Amino acid sequence: MRNALATVWTALTLATALVLAVPAGASEEEAELCVRTKVWDGYAEGWAIRTMTSTNLTDGTTKNYLVTLYAGNEYQFTACADANSGNLDLLLYDRDGRVVARDEAKGREPQFTYKPTATATFYVVVYAQKSERPAEPTGVGLAVSYR
Repeated sequence: MRNALATVWTALTLATALVLAVPAGASEEEAELCVRTKVWDGYAEGWAIRTMTSTNLTDGTTKNYLVTLYAGNEYQFTACADANSGNLDLLLYDRDGRVVARDEAKGREPQFTYKPTATATFYVVVYAQKSERPAEPTGVGLAVSYR
């Protein structure tokens, strides 16, 4: 029994070390650093962080996030992509699939604000519309702040 436990413990320790040793892709790190900087800058303007995440997207794909927004709060949606991105879009959909807000700029750092009139669930969509090197993934960071 003791040997079995030692074997399991060793396997778990090695698995944990391997997971911790594998860093995020360089592109994802670039995007995450950009969005973290924007979040820190937002603190000076009274924004507080609601959520922050990062991922990799391939050309023409999306990542969707479900988020509950509360009436009375104003929300700022900020995304950053790495240098591979030609255009990153950021959209907010209601539960009925209607776009209620979106960024209007072309580029890799979309941002917009939205103030819901009622507490409701929404979908935040990050869309890697165009990549400079479509065969390579684009690192993307997303933050939702409120005040």
